[in-house]
Amino acid sequence: METTEAYISLTDLQLIGLLKKDDELAFAEIYKRYAGALTGFAASKLFDLEDARDIIHDLFVKLWENKNQLQVDRDLKAYLFTMIRYSVIDKIRKNITRKEYAVMVQSLSDLHAATIEQQIAVKELQQNIQKSLNELSPRVKEIYLLSREQNRSIPEIATQLQLSEQTVKNQLSTALKHLRQSLAVISAFVFIHWFR
Repeated sequence: METTEAYISLTDLQLIGLLKKDDELAFAEIYKRYAGALTGFAASKLFDLEDARDIIHDLFVKLWENKNQLQVDRDLKAYLFTMIRYSVIDKIRKNITRKEYAVMVQSLSDLHAATIEQQIAVKELQQNIQKSLNELSPRVKEIYLLSREQNRSIPEIATQLQLSEQTVKNQLSTALKHLRQSLAVISAFVFIHWFR
């Protein structure tokens, strides 16, 4: 039985060939070579290290499950980084209305941290968020703003507006669903520019 040391000297293409034959040691070597750098990249783009780890875990699960259909004929590293890039963009897009990702968008606006192109993209995103908010009914918008901008809890909002907590939850869910749908395209655009 071969040891993992024998795999260290193999090229990426050789490892892929072995991976397609269900070789677990080849898979382990690919993980050892790239998991650290991929996690670092994802963590640098996300608010939460746990989110980055989850994305890396999912990537390697997919890599193993789809090993027989793997279409990599030249650069495994570039392939993996492309997969992570799109996973991170998707994660950000799905969570764009969460407060921590709003902080990340704000950091993109920093003149020292962002290129002119990135600043324009962020302004577009902020304008689209405002436009989407304005499309909500006044009550739904009010509930969303109390929750997200004033950090009020559902019970606090319910008391303030004299509504049931379930009504507040439903209205907040409506607002978030609307914003996610409205922002899906523009937020992906913004973060594609961020990754350049």
